[in-house]
Amino acid sequence: MPVRKFDLTKWLLTILLGAFSVLFLVPLIWMISAASKFEKDVMEFPIRWIPTDWNFIGNFQEVWLGKVPFYLFYFNSLKLALIMTACTIFFSSMAAFAFTKLRFKGRDLAFGVLLTFMVIPEQATLVPRYLLMKWLHMYNTHEGMVLMGMFSIYFTFLLRQFMMGIHSDFIEAARIDGAGYFKTYWSIILPLCKPILATVGIIKFIWTWNDYQTPLIFLINKSLYTIPLGMQMFKDEFADNYAVIMMASLSAILPLLIIFVVLQKQVINGIALGGVKG
Repeated sequence: MPVRKFDLTKWLLTILLGAFSVLFLVPLIWMISAASKFEKDVMEFPIRWIPTDWNFIGNFQEVWLGKVPFYLFYFNSLKLALIMTACTIFFSSMAAFAFTKLRFKGRDLAFGVLLTFMVIPEQATLVPRYLLMKWLHMYNTHEGMVLMGMFSIYFTFLLRQFMMGIHSDFIEAARIDGAGYFKTYWSIILPLCKPILATVGIIKFIWTWNDYQTPLIFLINKSLYTIPLGMQMFKDEFADNYAVIMMASLSAILPLLIIFVVLQKQVINGIALGGVKG
């Protein structure tokens, strides 16, 4: 069995990157520490990373059972993120399938025109979307939010790049067996796209969960607020109580931390595969 050579450069680089990663974790560690303290102890200097007086349970109760209905914001964000993620995966993958595996006149031109819309800033479409939601009587509703976020040009492009690497023999075999377009898409293409679908789902969920601008413009009723708007309410209600604010912030990012830790490999692999195929 060959003996591996000791690579000093590699070890030094690993140690250096590990030290930098610890620095990036400092804000998160401080947030957890502050969320476990009483209000008077949060701003003490030098920082006491491990509190002597713990108030984790009290801050937790203030966030989840207090005057501001944090649980409702949590439910709204979870509902919107899951529905919009599922819709984006479905519709963007169908569009990518059509632009990749179906042959029709003007297909490439239509896809090129679609890509040009990616250069338009989202802020430039706020007024047209506002007028459209008003006209459809879907302003200040979760249904309107879903309608605006159920399709993505970027994810269509990402899925198309991946599907271009799927050999057309699969499509021809399905056609010989009598499968229609939707059957081919659902039974053949989607199972082969699991890595990139996982990537699209994770990124879309995170984007929707963190979106502040769209709910701010299109939601008025506080019972429809999402986590970002709820955090603003916490900031107004507990302006000086950083312990409670940090507990609310920690609760807000917890699902994203879990997703990142558990599924980061799928995200990296999916983006890499989507970028090199085709």
